[in-house]
Amino acid sequence: MIRLATLDRRYWAVALTLAVGLLGIVLLFTGAGAAVPWIFSVYALGIAGWQAVGMVRDLLRGHWGLDILAVTAIVATVAVSEYVAALLVVLMLTGGEALEDYANRRAKRELDALLTRAPQFAHRMHGQDIVDVRIEEVRPGDLLLVRPSEVVPVDATLRSAETSVDQASLTGESIPVDKLAGEELLSGSVNGQSAIEVVAMSTAADSQYQQIVALVAEAAASKAPVVRLADRYAVPFTLFSLALAGIAWWLSDDPVRFAEVLVLATPCPLLIAAPVAFIGGMSRAARNGVIVKSGGVLEQLASAKTAVFDKTGTLTHGSPTLAAIRPENAITQDDLLTAVASAEQYSSHVLAAAFIAAANERGLPLDEVEWAREEATNGIRASIGGRDVVVGKFEFVATWAPDAERTAIAAGQLAVYVAIDGRYAGALLASDSLRENAKATLERIDELGVHRTLILTGDAQETAAHVAAQLGITSVHADCLPADKVRVVRAITERPVLMVGDGVNDAPVLAAADVGIAMGARGATAASESAAAVILVDDLYRTAKAVEIGCDTVLIALQSIWLGIIVSVGLMIVAAFGFIPATAGALLQELVDLASILAALRAIGIRRDARQASRRAESVAAPAVG
Repeated sequence: MIRLATLDRRYWAVALTLAVGLLGIVLLFTGAGAAVPWIFSVYALGIAGWQAVGMVRDLLRGHWGLDILAVTAIVATVAVSEYVAALLVVLMLTGGEALEDYANRRAKRELDALLTRAPQFAHRMHGQDIVDVRIEEVRPGDLLLVRPSEVVPVDATLRSAETSVDQASLTGESIPVDKLAGEELLSGSVNGQSAIEVVAMSTAADSQYQQIVALVAEAAASKAPVVRLADRYAVPFTLFSLALAGIAWWLSDDPVRFAEVLVLATPCPLLIAAPVAFIGGMSRAARNGVIVKSGGVLEQLASAKTAVFDKTGTLTHGSPTLAAIRPENAITQDDLLTAVASAEQYSSHVLAAAFIAAANERGLPLDEVEWAREEATNGIRASIGGRDVVVGKFEFVATWAPDAERTAIAAGQLAVYVAIDGRYAGALLASDSLRENAKATLERIDELGVHRTLILTGDAQETAAHVAAQLGITSVHADCLPADKVRVVRAITERPVLMVGDGVNDAPVLAAADVGIAMGARGATAASESAAAVILVDDLYRTAKAVEIGCDTVLIALQSIWLGIIVSVGLMIVAAFGFIPATAGALLQELVDLASILAALRAIGIRRDARQASRRAESVAAPAVG
């Protein structure tokens, strides 16, 4: 009963229309049928007037809406005394809006689920006491209790011996993941069947799930591109419908024929199918670990012609390891590595962790740094034990040490140069492996119509060229600063341009591209904010999945629109010859709307994704069988 009352309040116009229809039936059976035409006609004209107000407002804003067909049909049916048909048109109009709302809610289920599952409280432990606090109050280092089947509130380190967590909301994979003591647990993961203790690694605002929730809220608030897609057909369809109805009236000399044609043109599936399909596509993307910030992004993904990739952390794993140490000018290997690792303590570059880890493995104590200043995309300068240490790209280091010389590097390696007290001190070589699915990603987006690919990177030409050769990419732009990347993307003529990156330095070019895709919300807040879509997990292939979902969504939206148009036009032509009465036409059009909505809901893609997952599982299992 409570659910029914809620539906009545949400869809009051439908409930009121049904109540008026029921009243008319009661009056007919009680001998007061003479009042029914008046009640139906007055109510229908009232709804038409209400719709006309909104229509006029849209017209004043420069938006030509299809509501003009509905309003004209209501007035026409009342004028020719087809009062039952008038009420049915009203039911179509209000019912179509209700069906659209219901379908939108169904299509947004995955987006809404992410929002409603956002944790609000955490169980903080103080000795033997457990205090429930709002997650905003959690600080790094806090000891937290996560009970069975609860959502991990913030990014944390597992303190208990082991557990199993469900990361489906983050990765889209339904198989639980086993975690051992000391391993990281992402916020948003669902704990298994045992209570565990975790140590908070970050605040709620800096945690993975809260960043995802913010992105989802932005996506959920955006409008699907119904104006961009459906309005391509709105004006011609409206003019065609009015012209056909007018010709039918003129040829038959019967105004009823005008009404009979128009009831089959309203409400047009154009206004329903497009937004349902795009919201369904956004929901499908979220289920696959990609947050698309607006429906318009799906259109851009579907028509993308060029894909541009950052290298480090995007095409490669972004976790390079130390490959060689080449000291110069009487500096030992340990001294050079110690100086670099000490300076890199204050750097956010991906190489910093590799050098620090290498120093720790060798048991080298890091020196205290008096001051450090990082030059974005170039390197870092620091004062360590009274010595001036400069670490970074060759050009940057050469400005402080004119005697610096380039060192030879092998394919796939990159060099970091070092100067100490104005003299060249040597270089450290690092290597970063290619992602296993990088080639498969490029092959898939090529199948989807994105035929041109480029690499934009700040790394050296030799390193970038090696990666490009492995992937079959012919266009490489290396040694790029953020401004250089923006300039290259803006000069591309084969558009729309898709740009994939992961770091803070990619934020400007992600914003400059037609569709910017940020690899992972974690640790790349600036990139995520400037991107049009965000891949929630460290999986490059989700880029191809996003393009696939965009293509599928646009195709389904167009199929649904054309289904409604073709069927409606066919019925209107039949009605123009007087074979479909107004009342029957109104009922038929309701079925057309329902068919369009059901067709648009295919964009949610649950069965399609399930089939693809099954095929992937079979392909993985096949070698083992042999």
